[in-house]
This record gives sequence, C-alpha cells and structure tokens, in this order.
Amino acid sequence: MRYLTAGESHGPQLTTIIEGLPAGMPLLSEDIDKELARRQKGHGRGRRMQIEKDTVHITSGVRHGLTLASPVALVVQNDDWKHWTKIMGAEPTDDEEVKRVITRPRPGHADLNGALKYGHRDMRNVLERSSARETTVRVAAGAVAKKLLSLLGIKVASHVVEIGGIKSKVHAYDSIESLAEITENSPVRCLDPVAEKQMMQAIDDAKANGDSIGGIVEVVVEGMPPGVGSYVHYDRKLDSKLAAAIVSINAFKGVEFGIGFEAARKPGSEVHDEIEWSEGEGFHRSTNRLGGLEGGMSTGMPIVIRGVMKPIPTLYKPLQSVDIDSKESFTASIERSDSCAVPAAAVVAENVIAWELATAITNQFYADRLDTLIKSIEDQRAYAREF
Repeated sequence: MRYLTAGESHGPQLTTIIEGLPAGMPLLSEDIDKELARRQKGHGRGRRMQIEKDTVHITSGVRHGLTLASPVALVVQNDDWKHWTKIMGAEPTDDEEVKRVITRPRPGHADLNGALKYGHRDMRNVLERSSARETTVRVAAGAVAKKLLSLLGIKVASHVVEIGGIKSKVHAYDSIESLAEITENSPVRCLDPVAEKQMMQAIDDAKANGDSIGGIVEVVVEGMPPGVGSYVHYDRKLDSKLAAAIVSINAFKGVEFGIGFEAARKPGSEVHDEIEWSEGEGFHRSTNRLGGLEGGMSTGMPIVIRGVMKPIPTLYKPLQSVDIDSKESFTASIERSDSCAVPAAAVVAENVIAWELATAITNQFYADRLDTLIKSIEDQRAYAREF
C-alpha cells in the first residue's frame, strides 16, 4: 500500500490517491468523513475549522461500496478557495497585488528552509503546502486504513496525556472502545476529567497571551497479530515505520514506545516484559513496558506509541525574523491560528499509525482480496496460539 497527497492550504482541493487496497473491502464516504470531522474538533482550534466542513468525495477505485483493487482517489474540497481564486490560481499573472508575495519567513515554520531549497522568492509557494492543512487527506488515507484494520479485528484509538505541562493522571481504561468513547466526548481528548479542565484553561491562557502550547498524545492499538515487521531488514522494522509516521506529522518532534524514555532510568529487570504461556492464549507478556514491539516486530500485545507536539509556531505574539529581500529585521505576527492543536493532532496520529500498520500487514500477507487477507490473519493468530 502507498499513497500520494496533493493540494495547497488555500487551493481548490486536497487529493490523495491510494494504491494497494485489497479488492472487496467495504468502503463508504461516511467511514472517512467521521475521521475528518474528528480532526476538526478540539479546544483551542482556530477559525479555519469553522470555515472548512471537510467531507470526502470518492472519485475512483470503489464501486457500489466495495473496493476494486484499482487506485482509490479521495478529494476534499477547500471551502475557503472562493476567497483565494486569484491569489492561488494556476494561471500566470504579473499583478503583484494579486500574488500577495511573502518575503518574511515565520520562525518555526518551513518558510525559510523551503525558500532556500527550491529558490522561491515568494514564500507563499512554501507555506501553502507545508501547512498542517495537508493532514486532512492524510487522515482520509488513514481512515481507509482504519477501516481495513477493523475488518481484520484490529482497533486503534488515541488520547491526550499532556498539554502545556499539565499531565493526565488517569491512564487506565476498561477497553479500547471505552477509551475512544471517553476521549471523543472530551474537548481535549483526555481521560482525566480534572486534567481536562486544567488543560482547557491553559489553552485559553495561552490564547489570551498571544501564545501557543504543545503536548503529548498516545495511540493505542489492539489486535495486531505477532510477528508483523522484521528483525532481518532495518528498513522493515515496524517500530521504525511507526516512529517515522509520528514525526512526519507537522510540529511533532519526538516519539516513544511503551515506557519510552523512562527505560533509560530503570534497570533491565524493570524494562523488559517477561514471557508467559497459557492454554488457549499461547505466548503473551506479563507486562507491556515495551509497547507491543520487540526486535522490530509486533508481539501481539497492545501497541502503545506516544508523540510529542511542539507549540504551534504561528503566534499572535510577535517573534523576531528577517525579510529575505530587504534583509531587515521585523517582528512576525499572524492573525489567525490555533492556540493548541494537540487534541486534533491525536486524531492525525491515530490515522498515520493505522496507515503504517495496514501497510505492514498488506506487505507481509497475501492481500489482493479481502477474504483471503482475513483468512491469512486468522491463520497467523491461530498459529501463534498453538506454537
């Protein structure tokens, strides 16, 4: 499986083309719209989320609700395009006022580095694509992957464990379904109702101060069969793929599995998961400190992965920068932005992880048809139980 995204933040649409889905997989636009709506929610989001009502159009690869095995094309229209048709139009223009040339790079963004890389004197050519708006169709692709995983008995959920230094003290949940239900009803996707209120206040305080705050999200996956990934090839290690997916999300700067960096502070006896065996269940771990991954492969235990999101760099509070044309210093300021996008980023993280897991499965098992893929996964689980 693979996909390619196209589109600019204020362009006419965002597009993704997905290749490698098995034939016969049920897929409706509603499956994707649900995830797109979740991405737009969360305390601290800016006005753009009120402008755009993201819904998907499936334009190829699906017939009568089932995938054909041909590429699936998904399109999300940008409602704000009507205000940007001249500024972002594809036709040539010499009207500098229409172009709205940007020569002032914003600290923390891709503006300056992208201009240096591609030689753009107008940094709108950089910021339109580097915008987190692109995660819309990454979530759309992830929603398709989540649908496939659900048909294979694999469930994915997420929650926010920290925002602006405020940490959730509740980490236990009855089931992955209850985790999803509780966090879906939280404005900050947090399990801890006390921390939830404190996080919301911290977000409000940051906005009032013209600032932004970041946080940590956790993705949990249940039902992955053991042995997915590789210990043989470095580029097929599952934890490597998942780590890359997390840090590929805009503003994410770190990743950890299980107890993560805490492992550096503990002896080995408090880090590694002891192996047990029981009739019917087969091999399993007594703990899950390594987050369901050993030797680059899934263990069959829940996969637990966390990502660190830095504060959004688009601020109301001016930061110092330098104009690329005049070379004069200036203070960068922006009118419209999120003060905190951590709750929404949890949804993005969920979906990029779902994509990598689905890709790993379809790479490892025969996946031309959904029915044979389901049987292959069931056989793998049975084999592991009886090993």
